[in-house]
Amino acid sequence: MDRWERLDEVIDRIETILVVLFLSAMMILAFLQIFLRNVFTTGLAWGEVLLRNLVLWIGFIGATLATREGKHINIDIFSRSLSPSMRTFVEFGIHVFSFFICGLLTYASLKFIKNEAQMGTTTLLGIAIWILEIILPITFGLMAFRFALRSTKSISSMKIGKTLDRGGRE
Repeated sequence: MDRWERLDEVIDRIETILVVLFLSAMMILAFLQIFLRNVFTTGLAWGEVLLRNLVLWIGFIGATLATREGKHINIDIFSRSLSPSMRTFVEFGIHVFSFFICGLLTYASLKFIKNEAQMGTTTLLGIAIWILEIILPITFGLMAFRFALRSTKSISSMKIGKTLDRGGRE
């Protein structure tokens, strides 16, 4: 296992911990909001905003976890009818395409964050809104990283396949 895959595993552990922490906080905060509204006819003024942002963060971190597991949204029309070597080639193309799309989305979200920072809008206890939205370029960048890893794995499996086709053993 190379250093990039080890880095990916470390990131995976951090993401899993964050999802568990954020989901736990979200459940506690939602319960507290409901309790305060029903019992004391009040609530935390910042509670709804925090819950919305936690949903955003959990959703995007979940998307990166799904990308790591290979359980992201995938339109798989032809791969069942392709030969294994052709399927590997098509998967490589899909991973490269996904890498470029995630790279473009990372760039666009960085520009978005820059614009938000320049506007100086605040929310949730005076926190700058761009800080709450920083998850966008981070997760798109992580997805691009993971698709790049998958692309390199596809290339190496294509090389191994060619070696085996020429009489190598497995």
